[in-house]
Amino acid sequence: MESRHVTTPFGRRPITLALVSRQIATKEIRSDKTTDKWKVLRDASEARKFLGVQDRSLAVLEALLSFYPENELRQGCQLVVFPSNAQLTLRAHGIAGATLRRHLALLVEAGLIVRRDSANGKRYARKNKSGSVESAFGFDLSPLLMRAEELAQMAQRVCADRIAYRRAKEDLTICRRDVRKLISAAIGEGADGHWQKLEAVYLELVRRIPRAPLLSDLHGLLEEMEMLREEVLNVLDIKQKAEFLSANDDHNEHHKQSSNTESLYELEPGSDVEERAMPCQNREPANIALKVFPLDMVLRACPEIVAYGPNGRVASWRDLTSASVIVRSMLGVTPSAYQEACDAIGPQNAAVMIACILERAGHINSAGGYMRALTSKSKRGQFSLGPVLMSLLRAKGISSRGVHDHGALP
Repeated sequence: MESRHVTTPFGRRPITLALVSRQIATKEIRSDKTTDKWKVLRDASEARKFLGVQDRSLAVLEALLSFYPENELRQGCQLVVFPSNAQLTLRAHGIAGATLRRHLALLVEAGLIVRRDSANGKRYARKNKSGSVESAFGFDLSPLLMRAEELAQMAQRVCADRIAYRRAKEDLTICRRDVRKLISAAIGEGADGHWQKLEAVYLELVRRIPRAPLLSDLHGLLEEMEMLREEVLNVLDIKQKAEFLSANDDHNEHHKQSSNTESLYELEPGSDVEERAMPCQNREPANIALKVFPLDMVLRACPEIVAYGPNGRVASWRDLTSASVIVRSMLGVTPSAYQEACDAIGPQNAAVMIACILERAGHINSAGGYMRALTSKSKRGQFSLGPVLMSLLRAKGISSRGVHDHGALP
């Protein structure tokens, strides 16, 4: 049975009230309490910044635990280990004697172990006639058993802080990239806005990022960078609305055409009536030379329409046309309005127009009247899909470079 009274350290080492309190506290451990010694070591390793110990201190603690024969620390059992300094040095990977003593003192100060010194400072066990350990002098591991839950909570807090730090750093990196590329695209394409001023704000924020930032630093910088990104997007959105809503002059007039009886039909793709309402895939509008935009660019600018394609995907122009028929009906665009667009700008560009309208559906009161207005402007050469696609790409932070290489509608 191990000694239950408070012991003072041997030699010149002083005793403090904190050390006395820790020894007394170990007497309050529940008699049935157990814990895995290696789990406690892992928790202490995670929580080392809270405990104020170093890696070498933990290596010494691991060596001490290796002298305890069981895997579980159990109250009521002999929890004092008594290796010599030579044995500890060997199991602590050859640590020097002075370094060993310093880290043992750090472990005691951190409240992870307690010294139980003999009269002459030697470490040994006193056994009874039956060979059982009656008392031992060395290092008591009871504080590890007593603080097992506390150490686990410290470790969880460290892990949570590490995850929060990594996420904040990733979010700041992404936000920083977004702002940089949005401003560069706006300046490069001559978009209206106070871009030089916004770029100066961005550069000042980047300059303020410390080499080794704390979590609080990251949160503050991220909040400011997100506000800057929001301002950049607001400026781009104002320009986008101005471009895309340029056909609103005719909007109200064409909205009155909703009395057309064709709007009463809800047609399914592939039906005979719908096929007659759809434009022929091979028919081109007369007297107009058209250029078709790359399908990949259209889908990046208008991703909402992909969900209405066959099996929820759009892999070809035929898929996009099929999806546009479903969306046309859903938006309330009559077959005649869709046919008129196909005749004016071609079936592929008509499908692109439907995709653009779907992308901005929340800002349009009457999709059918709006499509007729766009079709009318297209016939007069006053509207093209190129600026619309570029605006949608910019709003999503995607470079629209290369759009003009393919041309817009004349």
